[in-house]
Amino acid sequence: MSDSVITLESLAIGYDGQAVLSGISLAIARGSFTAILGANGTGKSTLLKTLLGLQPAVSGQIKIQPPAGFGYVPQATQFDPLYPLTGFDVALMGTFGRVGPMRFPSRAEKDFVRDCLRATAAEGFAQKKFSQLSGGQKQRVLIARALATKPEILVLDEPTAGVDVAATKSLLEFISQIHEERKLTVLLVTHDLPLVKKHAQQIIWLHDGAVLHGTVAELFTPERMAEIFEMEVG
Repeated sequence: MSDSVITLESLAIGYDGQAVLSGISLAIARGSFTAILGANGTGKSTLLKTLLGLQPAVSGQIKIQPPAGFGYVPQATQFDPLYPLTGFDVALMGTFGRVGPMRFPSRAEKDFVRDCLRATAAEGFAQKKFSQLSGGQKQRVLIARALATKPEILVLDEPTAGVDVAATKSLLEFISQIHEERKLTVLLVTHDLPLVKKHAQQIIWLHDGAVLHGTVAELFTPERMAEIFEMEVG
C-alpha cells in the first residue's frame, strides 16, 4: 500500500472560479480506506465531485495513477423516486460505460450485474422498484451499480444518510469487507465517527477552510479531536 493512486498538489476547489478550499496537498495510497469528514458546508461533496471530474478544479493538480477507474455511490436521495426502474435496472447502469450508447448489455454483462447484486446481498429484492426499497436496500443496489463498473477506486457520498442504525452498521461492515476482499481503494464521506474509527485507515478532515490528513490513530487522539471540534464550533 506504499504507492499512491491519487495525489493532490496545491489543489483549490470551488465553484465558478471561487475557491472554498485551497492548498490541498496529500496522497491517497492504493488499496487504502479513507474517510472524508467535516461539518456540513465544508466542501466534502465538492472535493468528491472534483476528484471524479464532475467539476473543474479552481487551481492545482490532481494526479491519478492508471489503471484507476472510479465507481461512484451517490446518496440514494439523488435518484428520482418516480423513475420506474427496478433495483436490477439501476445496478445495470454500471455497465453502460463499457457497453456504449444506444446498445443493449449482453447476457454476460447482465450475469456480471447479478454477481454484483449477489455480492451486496441485494439479489433478493433486485426485481422490486427502486423507489419502493428501504434506505439500506437502495444503498446496496447503488454499491452493486458501482461494482458493475469494475472500479479500482470506490467513492461513496454519505451512503448511510437516511439509513437506520442497524443498516448503517451493516453497510459499513460490508464496505469494509469488499475493501479487503477486492483490494479496492475506498473514499467514504460520512459523519459517523465511531464507525470511521472502526473501519477506516486514513482520514481527510475538512474544517475551517483547512484540510487535515493522517491516520485514524493520529487524528482520533483526545487532544486532536478536542482541537478539531473547538475549531469547528468556534
